[in-house]
Amino acid sequence: MGMVMVKCPQTGHAIPTGIKTDRESFGRRAVFFSRTRCPICRTDHAWFAREAWVDEPSIPGRRRSAGSPA
Repeated sequence: MGMVMVKCPQTGHAIPTGIKTDRESFGRRAVFFSRTRCPICRTDHAWFAREAWVDEPSIPGRRRSAGSPA
């Protein structure tokens, strides 16, 4: 399980959305639109699922795919 993250358009920092899931489940979800309050710039950011990624804790022996943000 990991946290769905988006990038703050003001600062470029990754911010948590409050949604917990795994990469496989998140990838199977229908495209959706959401808003997240940014703890860095204190603004509400609107985002689509295609702009987000799941930040999962490292699992030994598991490699990130080429398209996953580092």
